[in-house]
Amino acid sequence: MKDISSSHNETYKHLKKLMSASKYRRQNRQTVLEGIHLCQSYLEQVGAPVRCFYTDHAKESQEALEVIEKCTDRSVEVILISESKFREVSTLVNGIGLLFVIRQPSLEAPGLIDGSALLLDGVQDPGNLGSIMRTAATAGIGEVYLSNDTVAAWSPKVLRAGMGAQFVLNIYENVNLQGLVAESQVPVLATSLEASESIYDKDLSGPIAWLFGGEGRGVSDDLLAMKVEQVIIPQQPNVESLNVAASAAVCLFEQVRQARSI
Repeated sequence: MKDISSSHNETYKHLKKLMSASKYRRQNRQTVLEGIHLCQSYLEQVGAPVRCFYTDHAKESQEALEVIEKCTDRSVEVILISESKFREVSTLVNGIGLLFVIRQPSLEAPGLIDGSALLLDGVQDPGNLGSIMRTAATAGIGEVYLSNDTVAAWSPKVLRAGMGAQFVLNIYENVNLQGLVAESQVPVLATSLEASESIYDKDLSGPIAWLFGGEGRGVSDDLLAMKVEQVIIPQQPNVESLNVAASAAVCLFEQVRQARSI
């Protein structure tokens, strides 16, 4: 085991850049997981991280000690970091004092869609993207395609909001969504307040590529002008529409409901 108490430590400077700079994460193909739940999930579903950082406070938790022990058993570099240095990098207010550095996956998108999938066009809020991925994972959607103006799927904030969903999804970033929509082998559906057909009247029992747009703007007009079917989530008049994460949850679980009722 090593320990860090100085800001000049190269490993510490690397960690700090991973936490704060998306470009640096992409260049190094690494990112950061914060908190006991994400670290446990990663060990169980993916495997060994690149590094494990912990504080003296973490040693007071039996769960954290078990995570540290598993990392040691797998020959992971385990590093004790001072409480003050940990607080400088951590985004968790009441964290337990545990984080992983992990490899950031980079998948090449296939040329066409032939099963249920999510297409996300310009989703900018990390909390929304993480929530959408968590919903996709629980609804059994395995493929997620992100436009180049969607927030990074492997940023620490999105990972925290996803609660481990990224570990069970195939995530493709910086994707040309127009090309995917044009070549899709399954219906492409987008929600719209202008649509006339309700999601509850639409046959959703088969594979569907769901297309959702960013906060405020929605799906781009160029995409909607393609072979995209528009449906509406019925709601009470004179109230704000659902945000993108809530809309995705309603649509995906209506699809699950219909598929199970066949």
